[in-house]
Amino acid sequence: MRTVHLIGAPLDLGGNRRGTDMGPSAFRIAGLADQIGSLGLAVVDKGDVPSPIPERKGPGDPRKRYVKAIQRVCQKLYETTLASLEEGAMPIVLGGDHSLGAASVAASAAYTRRRGKPLGLIWMDAHGDMNSPATSESGNVHGMPLASLLGGEPAELAHFHGSGPAVRSQHTVLVGIRNLDPVEKEIVKASKVHVFTMKDVDRLGVAEVMARALALAGRGTGGIHISFDLDVCDPGIAPGVGTPVKGGLDYREAHVVMEMAAETGRLLGLDLVEVNPTLDIRNTTAELGVELALSALGKQIL
Repeated sequence: MRTVHLIGAPLDLGGNRRGTDMGPSAFRIAGLADQIGSLGLAVVDKGDVPSPIPERKGPGDPRKRYVKAIQRVCQKLYETTLASLEEGAMPIVLGGDHSLGAASVAASAAYTRRRGKPLGLIWMDAHGDMNSPATSESGNVHGMPLASLLGGEPAELAHFHGSGPAVRSQHTVLVGIRNLDPVEKEIVKASKVHVFTMKDVDRLGVAEVMARALALAGRGTGGIHISFDLDVCDPGIAPGVGTPVKGGLDYREAHVVMEMAAETGRLLGLDLVEVNPTLDIRNTTAELGVELALSALGKQIL
């Protein structure tokens, strides 16, 4: 029996729309723990990492708003997630905005590094999240965590695991991308990460895209972490996100992603982020996230 740890990260500082701090509660209300238990898995809810609200913090540097407060939350999240991994559990981090990925992924990277292997990362998102304080028009840090994981700015989020990049570009795969500004396009190209846009999903099919993504993230690594922004899904099935973009994954495509990840037996950690209940319809998006988590944990149709 495998143990799953649920870790809430009600981070609401990285974006420009309030509400993602209620994301962890939305997953819990949707019955995530009980449904994981129905799979025959042990589940422990580790509670929430304390996170301040914007009203209690000054934004600081406008190029990377609230970055110091985000760093403090992420430091605690990193420690909590790494502890779960060291206990032999699989952490599922419930967001919260995607800036938390700088911590959860770094924890998985530290875990595999201690065992002499790099981490494979699949970043599921409509956006690249590879802006820097110098290139971001908004200064919103939830558009920067992947840049930090690859060793770039903001430096405050780049080194929870120690020196050097948390992940390497050759083991990092972006899937579902469909909304990059011109500058970020050049950043993504220069980074040498592997990219599968929604155009690739349309042309190749989601099964082929995921087969390639899992092979790239799995080759020579100590395991795979999936950081899943619910805005990678089409707004028709995931309306409760802060930055929806039309043309995303449909219901079955999203499940195929998770089902194929489960089949590898190499999934170390999972993030479910950017659920904003204030924008949702009857908790639809959190309920979808719960269903996807179950697929990632091996729930079978037959």
